[in-house]
Amino acid sequence: MNLIGLPPDCAGEREGEMTDELLVVRAQLGERAALAELVTRWRVPVWTYVRRMLDAERADDVTQEIWLAVVRGLPRLREPGRFAPWLFTIARRSVNDRLRGEYARAREDLTADDVLTEDPVEAMVDRAELVNALSGLPVPEREILVLFYLEDLSVEDCARICQVPVGTVKSRLNRARRMLREHLQERGHRS
Repeated sequence: MNLIGLPPDCAGEREGEMTDELLVVRAQLGERAALAELVTRWRVPVWTYVRRMLDAERADDVTQEIWLAVVRGLPRLREPGRFAPWLFTIARRSVNDRLRGEYARAREDLTADDVLTEDPVEAMVDRAELVNALSGLPVPEREILVLFYLEDLSVEDCARICQVPVGTVKSRLNRARRMLREHLQERGHRS
């Protein structure tokens, strides 16, 4: 049994492994090893989420900003059991702040000489096609797809993170799936 009375299988913890909730409480009490374990557990999922929203270089910068915000905000987290949605809310806000700032600067600095560079990691055809399809989606739909399918968050958690009603998440998921399917069909992929 764990702290909330559930067997380890139900609580999502492995034998001898602490839950995120327990790690958060211990980190809030000043235990550096608990904070380090949280970062170790969530570093890749957070970077992956950010990378799916931004290119690799920006993803690294934004991910560092996210972890700085987590370290600063962790003492004020009132619901340690809600760590993952809280973390992805910070990630979402950081990505949106970066995009907003860049869109504003792009309008001011836009010139005919601007050239886009490709990420060499995206050289693989299937991955490039998926990244292209995702990047072609509007940010709200792309964000919901990434959170729901790639980060395995529930519709309710997506709604909390994006600060929209559950119905809006469902309609965005539906619209995003349709748009993604249409894009891939245009490229000759079968659904």
